[in-house]
Amino acid sequence: MEKPSLEINLPDTHEEGKLYVVDSLNNLNKLNVCPDGSQHAPDEEENTGGTGESTGGSNIRNQCLFFVTFILTLIVSLALVSFVIFLIIQTRNKMDQISSRLISEKKNIEELKKINNMILKHLNQSGIKE
Repeated sequence: MEKPSLEINLPDTHEEGKLYVVDSLNNLNKLNVCPDGSQHAPDEEENTGGTGESTGGSNIRNQCLFFVTFILTLIVSLALVSFVIFLIIQTRNKMDQISSRLISEKKNIEELKKINNMILKHLNQSGIKE
């Protein structure tokens, strides 16, 4: 039995394999350095002003700022909605008070009309007799 050959005798295969391995190692290094998928350009350190801050830290800071702003907006919105609900309840209570006053005044007016009619009838009857 013959042993299968591990090498394929193609021209330039060895050189292409080396290039492929180097390229793969470079890609792996980029993934390890920038786990969020962003490419780290060589001149980004100059853009940060020498503070050593990368775009990943800036991205995290922007996300935190967005999250805090979002939470504050939700809190303010909740406060405004609560205030509006409070005003609606207060207005409803005032309207109920006014409505009950109007109903009681209407009853008083009806009673006054009855009394007025009785007085007019009495005056008419007494005026006829004189």
